Amino acid sequence: MSLSEIEQLLRAHKSGELETRDAARRLANLHFEETPSARVDHARAARQGFPEVVFGQGKTRAQVCEIVERLITRAPNVLVTRTDAETYGEVRNIATDAEWHESARMIRVVRDRTERGLGEIGIVTAGTSDIPVAEEAALTCEAMGNRVARIWDAGVAGIHRILAERARLREFRVVVVAAGMEGALPSVVGGLVSAPVVAVPTSVGYGASFGGLAALLGMLNSCASNVAVVNIDNGFGAGFVASLINRKQENEVLSTEY
Repeated sequence: MSLSEIEQLLRAHKSGELETRDAARRLANLHFEETPSARVDHARAARQGFPEVVFGQGKTRAQVCEIVERLITRAPNVLVTRTDAETYGEVRNIATDAEWHESARMIRVVRDRTERGLGEIGIVTAGTSDIPVAEEAALTCEAMGNRVARIWDAGVAGIHRILAERARLREFRVVVVAAGMEGALPSVVGGLVSAPVVAVPTSVGYGASFGGLAALLGMLNSCASNVAVVNIDNGFGAGFVASLINRKQENEVLSTEY
């Protein structure tokens, strides 16, 4: 919770709009709110620039819904990653404007569409099989207030495909590149642009790719100095980092609302 929100809460209590018990409860929840299965972090937007994101994998549908229901009361935008269509059906009962993105396995609620980025973020994949991870990054960037351009299937097996995008790549303020197999594409893109490149190794590939480990090591060993690497298949993390890089200098955050 930001300082302005605390002031708003105190003014509401002083004017009689907010009961003492409600004011005390909200102040007690500034750090986190206890639920039967989680501690919901309502202050994360003020600290990190975006509300808490729900990692759906390993959670029951009831647990996901419980957390989303608490978040949506204060956060205009909510993401649930690594989830399924059945869970989306349950979340729709809480937020009728929730979106389901099959490829990325992501649920989004986007009520604040304020543009917070300085420029456009490029999201690039080496192959079509890398799109689910890249789409997770793209959807995250959009939810955080960025314009996004998608460039799919431009890997090094047909190097002319990425070279044909040189002019466009140079217009982006930051580029996210998702690649499996040997993970070479981020180095190529890094050599073509002066912007930061956020590399995402994917688990796409045959046996010796070791579930994305080969791509991860290749990206970590990139000779392009502007390449940084996130974890295997972590499209959300790549999108989050790219959004912070692209954010306007005013240090705007998505405010929480009552």
